[in-house]
Parts: sequence; structure tokens; C-alpha cells
Amino acid sequence: MNNMENTEKAPRKEGFWQFIKFLIVGVSNTAISELVYLVLIYFDFNYIFASIMGFVLSVLNAFYWSNKYVFKENPESKRVWWKVLLKTYAAYSWGYLISLLLLFIWVDLVKLPNYMGPVAQYTLKINKGFDAVFLGQTLAELMSLLITIPMNFIINKFWAYK
Repeated sequence: MNNMENTEKAPRKEGFWQFIKFLIVGVSNTAISELVYLVLIYFDFNYIFASIMGFVLSVLNAFYWSNKYVFKENPESKRVWWKVLLKTYAAYSWGYLISLLLLFIWVDLVKLPNYMGPVAQYTLKINKGFDAVFLGQTLAELMSLLITIPMNFIINKFWAYK
């Protein structure tokens, strides 16, 4: 293997591990967002409000860990923390707006909760709060994440933490 091959593989390997770190941080972001969302809809808050609150708190978490762990600052770059925070919110906002749109489509247009009847009947035996609406709104949120997580990585890597 010559030096040219080594230098080409190093950035790819670094990018791969950076994405893995982003996924690890993303799991904590998702957990925070989903926990806030689930708690609020369990207590009958509007699902859009619950989603917004989960978003705000999870992006604060994303900013902290991405800045310290995923997209470590180059000592020569001299990042301004509040500018990176604003860019982080802006970067995640695109994914979030798409997520909200998908959530609206799944819940209000497709009426996903209406299709959760058999599952809800089973889960109601476990917990009275796990009705079809709760399960449908939860599934809609999870399906939206499958689209927005990869999109958020790309925007953060190439813009917010560049």
C-alpha cells in the first residue's frame, strides 16, 4: 500500500467514526426528544407542542455533545460557541420542519392512530395510557426520524461544525 492510498483512506475512516459518534449522540438526542414527547402526549398535551419541546431540549443536548465529542474544534479555528449553537439549531430546524410535516401527514392525513386498534387493545391490558392515539402518534414520530437523522448529520458536518 503506498502513501497515496493511506492518505485517501484516513479521511474516509475518520468520517466513518465521526458518523458513528454522531449516531451515538443521536441516540441520546432521540431518547430525550422521545421521552419529552411521550410524557407530554401521555398527559394530553398537543402532539405538535410535545414535539417542539422535545426538539428544543434535544438540540441543546446535540450541541453540547457534538461540539465536545463528534465535531471537535480544531484549536486553530476559534469557534464562537453561540454562533455554532445558532447554526446547530438552524441545521436541525430543517430536519425538524420535515419531521413536523411528516408527523402531520401520518397523524392527521393518513390517520395512523386509526390503524392501531388491534395493537392498542393488547397494550391497554399492560397500561391504560397506551391507546391507539398514543401508539399512532409514537409510531409516526419514529418513522419521521428515519428520514431526518441522516439529513441532520450531513447538514451538521458540512455546515454547522465546518
